[in-house]
Amino acid sequence: MRLDGKVALVTGSSQGIGQGIAIRLAAEGASVIINYRSHPEGAEETLAKVEASGGKCYMAQCPKNPGYAIKADTGMVEDVQRLVMESVEHFGKLDILVNNAGIEKHAPFWDVTESDYDAVLNVNLKGVFFATQAMVRHLIATKRPGKIINISSVHEELPFPNFTAYCTSKGGMKMLTRNLAVELGSLGITINNVAPGAIETPINTKLLNDPEKLGALLKNIPLGRLGQPQDVAALVAFLASDDANYITGTTFFADGGLLWNYQEQ
Repeated sequence: MRLDGKVALVTGSSQGIGQGIAIRLAAEGASVIINYRSHPEGAEETLAKVEASGGKCYMAQCPKNPGYAIKADTGMVEDVQRLVMESVEHFGKLDILVNNAGIEKHAPFWDVTESDYDAVLNVNLKGVFFATQAMVRHLIATKRPGKIINISSVHEELPFPNFTAYCTSKGGMKMLTRNLAVELGSLGITINNVAPGAIETPINTKLLNDPEKLGALLKNIPLGRLGQPQDVAALVAFLASDDANYITGTTFFADGGLLWNYQEQ
């Protein structure tokens, strides 16, 4: 297994893409730290699936299970710093950080509130910045290389009307990744983005229940289907492994060809 002996922290891993990533990294041999903000039942589900995959899993804040207990809101700098710090203290090290947690808010640009803007940017960009900083400080202190993988979106490139704050956050993540690839390369730390397209997750429940909108979207996807969390997770597992040691500063699109074929309806 490619990740034997590695410890990975996956933010926002109680459902959807994050859950799929946690399961895949465990299947590759990694010990996985599950993080969530407000869904302990989802974290328990992830734990069960991780254990079924044959990997080890370290829970973050799940009172029904023994292990390391911490509640981390990735939109709060103090929380993401504590999440990384306490994970290291408890497990001895971190090798892989997957910045997966993210939110979106739908509204015409002229109706976006400051609170909604702050919520999106805090989770999607500010939290990523400071979680990565805490991880890098740990790797520098222990004189070890490491892997940082950000879950971005096709919307780091593709305009998405009525989701301007979200697109802004993902565009910022793209530049953060490029800049840190240069700054961290000499330390043996790689950083890359995985940019999903339309993935079948709980965040898209409304779309999945609207045959007309779903049909229109599928016409924009050359492969003719929505992606699954495992489609993203497989790419993350590769980037977390030694197979990707010479790759940094790059965005990999997992979108079925959507980016190059999209037309706003």
